[in-house]
Amino acid sequence: MINTFKSNFIRIIKMIIFLFLEVLLFFILSRHFGFILPNFRTAFIIILGLSIINVILWPIVSYLSLPFIVITLGFGTFLIDGLFIWCIGFFTTGVNITGFSLFTIPFLIGIINALLTIVLDIDEDSTYYRYVLKRNSENSNNSNSTGFIFLEIDGLARDILDEAIERGDMPTLKGWLVDGSHKLTTWETDLSSQTGASQAGILHGNNDNIPAFRWIEKINNNHIVSSNGFNDAALIESRISNGEGLLSFNGASRCNLFSGDAKDTLLTFSSFGSIRSLGSRAWYSLYSTPFFIARLLLLFIWDIILEFISRLIHLFKNIKPCLNVRGLFYYVARAGANVVMREASTFSLIGDIYSAKYDVIYTTYMGYDEIAHHSGIRDYDAFYALRQIDKQFKHINHAIKDVSRNYEVIVLSDHGQSGGPTFKQKYGITLNNLVEKFLPENVTVHGILHSNDDHFVEKVSLKDYALQSEKVESIISRTMDFRSKASSKMYFDELKNKKELFTGNKPIIDRLNDLSDKYNLDIHLPKDVISIENAQTIVLASGNLGLIYFTDWATRLSYEQIEDAFPGLIKGIASHPGIGFVMVHSSIYGTICLSGDNIYYMDDDKYVGNQFLEVYGENIVNHLKRTDSFDYVPDILVNSIYDDINDEVYAFEELIGSHGGVGGTQQAPFIAYPSSWSLDESLIGAVSVHKFFKKEIFSKWDEEN
Repeated sequence: MINTFKSNFIRIIKMIIFLFLEVLLFFILSRHFGFILPNFRTAFIIILGLSIINVILWPIVSYLSLPFIVITLGFGTFLIDGLFIWCIGFFTTGVNITGFSLFTIPFLIGIINALLTIVLDIDEDSTYYRYVLKRNSENSNNSNSTGFIFLEIDGLARDILDEAIERGDMPTLKGWLVDGSHKLTTWETDLSSQTGASQAGILHGNNDNIPAFRWIEKINNNHIVSSNGFNDAALIESRISNGEGLLSFNGASRCNLFSGDAKDTLLTFSSFGSIRSLGSRAWYSLYSTPFFIARLLLLFIWDIILEFISRLIHLFKNIKPCLNVRGLFYYVARAGANVVMREASTFSLIGDIYSAKYDVIYTTYMGYDEIAHHSGIRDYDAFYALRQIDKQFKHINHAIKDVSRNYEVIVLSDHGQSGGPTFKQKYGITLNNLVEKFLPENVTVHGILHSNDDHFVEKVSLKDYALQSEKVESIISRTMDFRSKASSKMYFDELKNKKELFTGNKPIIDRLNDLSDKYNLDIHLPKDVISIENAQTIVLASGNLGLIYFTDWATRLSYEQIEDAFPGLIKGIASHPGIGFVMVHSSIYGTICLSGDNIYYMDDDKYVGNQFLEVYGENIVNHLKRTDSFDYVPDILVNSIYDDINDEVYAFEELIGSHGGVGGTQQAPFIAYPSSWSLDESLIGAVSVHKFFKKEIFSKWDEEN
């Protein structure tokens, strides 16, 4: 009782100070916005009058004018408040607000209001607008069943989470673990340890044919598919969705890559711009307060300032590894992910909680991933992002306690990140340059070696490669033909130990002919030689995973074909000290992995030389086999070396915190799930996470019914 009285008393004192400072700052600053107030009393009347009008009318006005507010990106709220102030002017002596001041004055008031709210640390959970939102929305669905809220922290590895909890950066999540309401586990990603593959698997239970964050589809005019392109995200979802995704059961998607078959989506890439996204009433939650956009602007600017300070600290302290390629656009990208998307996620989720309209809700917090890419996975700024995310969990938890419906919260990450200098920083060469080194000068190489667009759209386009029919026929006839006979197979098994096919500098045709003559093998070799006159090579990067495509051939090239066209390329890449392994398909031996002089025959599960794949975990072979079966697997798959002593990978992109391939903590995200749930097996791959979530949701609903 005493604590409640003390809390309310402090809140009242804060509000009095807040009102006084708001009027004072408005009175002082208004003249700089083209409007001079006659006295302090007039400033007080305007502020008080606007506050009263907003309290009474804003919930109704914002609801009716929501399309206008959304189209104007929230700045329409200032025009609406400008009309309110214009009305106040009729009852205030010496006040005549017209013209552009109808926008600038409400804008000034909004900035002052948001600034004081942040500085005075006025608890948003207790503001009037939260109560309005609750009163207008609570239990509109009148559902008695348990609701499920999934809070994803993009790119946070289990190890980094443990450190953040130990540092005191995530007290809300720590509280859930300490009080026994939640358990913590680690799961293992697929080979493509990035959001495109992980969210497809988690939300839709299907992430087949997604070999990386972006890839090339030879059969589709060599179109580059990028997971975060609006059109491409919709295309991917149309391929992976069966209509029974994680959110198909009366669910809502907030700030995700894919919708999970939710009927209501907000800021979701796969449905961005669609009617179901633009028509979502979740926008009302964002603009439940007239000063939301002002708050957003202040936090946005503050985050830009923090990024500038961070760069100075890295420079003066000579922190290594460090990126010096963060351009001006990154200021916007960082603040967009760490502020705009964060606030949008939280405000919309709180509205969803009060409405009780949706049974399963999933949102993504992107700030840590964006900052860790450029500042480092253990940098101060990265932990700062986690502190801000944990504050959102606190607000969400307060909203859950404030409603009658029961909600279960699940916190998870879609992948981790691995640290280390970039491949270029470590070895002075890019993957693009390494490939060019072993190609003829007349072969054009196009490379996309960055993913700074993880959370925002990048328009990636290449020329369409029109394949003429006669060229396709030539390509098809070029395929190696090995007719397996019992005697031939015996010799080939013996040859695997000798590695004769992969050694020497002779052209591949001569090497094959020598083997055929020496061992009397039944190998049928085509007589024509692949033309490289106009051959195009495209190199893509996804963290420390590289994809090399030869786009003048309509199908995946075999090891023998690549050696025929580009002698020494595969060996040259596989022998580089920064390359962990290379995966290609041999027409004779099946799929093989090479690392220096070592070979792994995937079909026979046999090493010749060192067992170089073991450093990537006990499930690496299964991950590679799965990727090898994809329709869009590259001609050459490359993964950087993993230094397990220093726990470093070397990204082919200019990112010092990376993910997309294998090696290190990028493969080890986490799940904090309710203690009442039952997890009896290891979770390997995103699809297994999807099945686990569905099992527990249905189990809970069956129990309640």
